Amino acid sequence: MDCPATGGLLSILAAVPDPRGRKGRRHSIAAMLAATVCGILAGATGCTAIAQWIRNQEPEFWHAIGFQRKPPTTNCYRKLLIKLPAEGLENALRQWAGDLLPPRESGVLRPTAIDGKSLCGTECTSPSQDKCIHLLSLLDQATGGVLGQLKMPSHTNEHKAAMKLLRSTDLSGLLITGDAMFCQRDLCRHITDSGGHYLFIVKDNQPGLRRTIESDFNPGLSPLQRAHSAIAT
Repeated sequence: MDCPATGGLLSILAAVPDPRGRKGRRHSIAAMLAATVCGILAGATGCTAIAQWIRNQEPEFWHAIGFQRKPPTTNCYRKLLIKLPAEGLENALRQWAGDLLPPRESGVLRPTAIDGKSLCGTECTSPSQDKCIHLLSLLDQATGGVLGQLKMPSHTNEHKAAMKLLRSTDLSGLLITGDAMFCQRDLCRHITDSGGHYLFIVKDNQPGLRRTIESDFNPGLSPLQRAHSAIAT
């Protein structure tokens, strides 16, 4: 089998630290993770579905993603994913997705949305755990690709988590868009200092700023209305 191309998904997954012991490691981590990624993209929602999906493929596909024998069963995927730090796999997939995006053009802003969503089916009734998994994501609006995301603790809000997420992303040439939650001075300053731009909604979370903006569009104060008055005069 040929070596995976540099920068491709297999080469990036091969660099993820393998948490398994060397004894009994029959399948490469790149093949296992590639099967997981492809299975999820095909609609698999668990380890059983992933194992079934990859076994339903042709042997040529098994070999293409790095398997040298018949792919493993459910327990192998479950044991690997339990031991594997989520950050390692997420960083690898983030690098892969970033490499697939078209290069940024000089002088052209790329709209990028920041938003938080709770994952379906993650609600937990145990008092010792969070009620659900809430992810804050940075999305490329042109392609829908996820440039980055992080899990938000239940005791914090999206504004505080957004700063951590933005600090891990190259913001040059990006137009960050979001709702009123992100209209905060420190967040806006970080975006502009990092070479990016922002477009946030102003609502009642910033009453003083909202009144200032609204006043510019009141009769007699609107710059557009003053311009028309000057032309008429």
